[in-house]
Amino acid sequence: MSAFGSQSMAAPLRRVLMRSAANAMRDAIRAAWHYGPGFNPAKAASQHAVLAQLVAASGAEIEWIEDKADGLSDSVFTHDPSLMTDRGALILSMGKPLRASEPSLHEETYRRLGIPILGRVEAPGQVEGGDCVWVDARTLAIGRGVRSNQEGIQQVSNLLTPLGISVYGFDLPLWQGEEACLHLMSVISPLADDLALVYSPLLPAPFYQMLKARGIRLVEGDAEEFAASNGLSLNVLPTSPFKVIAVAGFPKTKAAMEAAGCAVEIFEADALCIACEGGPTCLTRPILRQ
Repeated sequence: MSAFGSQSMAAPLRRVLMRSAANAMRDAIRAAWHYGPGFNPAKAASQHAVLAQLVAASGAEIEWIEDKADGLSDSVFTHDPSLMTDRGALILSMGKPLRASEPSLHEETYRRLGIPILGRVEAPGQVEGGDCVWVDARTLAIGRGVRSNQEGIQQVSNLLTPLGISVYGFDLPLWQGEEACLHLMSVISPLADDLALVYSPLLPAPFYQMLKARGIRLVEGDAEEFAASNGLSLNVLPTSPFKVIAVAGFPKTKAAMEAAGCAVEIFEADALCIACEGGPTCLTRPILRQ
């Protein structure tokens, strides 16, 4: 049986699911995918390759979803179609219609890797991985917004509660409208088990209270950088506690993480992350953190 298991957001990343942008994004129609004017498929592919090098250099093994030109441009954002637990993968259900067939890509890949499927979120339920945050190994928070609904959250709860995991749903604001994507992870990025980067004005108040009650220290991301990047300044990937990969161009947010004791590696991602509304966390689905 292949090694898998992840009920932490920041434990050392050992194995991760990714998909190359080279073919997936090659023929993307910018307007159809809600990508910004900075989108450039060739540049996005080269920036994705740099991210993959950083991930591999951290010691994580990358498992690649088959790279074929299937027109699923957003499939490079592998965080969203599935969720890993210590007992196997949950196959999720996408709130963005153009992404509806991505969960099956993940299921095929997990089967190829010998990783068990714990269950599935079925329509009309919707849950995307970007809305899921492990507060600790026994507590999963899910943002209820335009991409994840109460029916989906209930299905996840039904699957995880028997395993001793408590699932909580928290309402997200609409913010920039239903076409834009505000996930719960748009406003929080864990940096260690007891440290998280946040944009508190958009944090659900009960979620904020839960974090404080658990003794999790909160680092405030710079408000101007958050606005300028549509939240991407906050989207950072921990490869181990206090070691993160972040998008270049947000020095104040980087400095805030460094002041909290983090080592921050950056990569240029204007054509990939900024243009396509998904950062290094979105581009990775942890399979094993331990």
